[in-house]
Amino acid sequence: MTNPPLPSEQPRNPLHGVTLEAMVRALEAHYGWDELSRRIPVRCFTNDPSVSSSLRFLRKTPWAREKVENLYLLTLRKNR
Repeated sequence: MTNPPLPSEQPRNPLHGVTLEAMVRALEAHYGWDELSRRIPVRCFTNDPSVSSSLRFLRKTPWAREKVENLYLLTLRKNR
């Protein structure tokens, strides 16, 4: 098993140091729950969405977390 990279080994990783909660809050602030649920159609965004329910789901579901990370990166690029 390999060790995770040290912080100094990820200087160009835009997700380094960004928590999942920060990503969800930023995406919700930027798009709102309705648009976020259209872009990533998962139940935690479509049915009674909240940050806490989204975090519980995303922490257990790697494919959904990857979609959130990708949308977050896309949004960062567009806003630069």
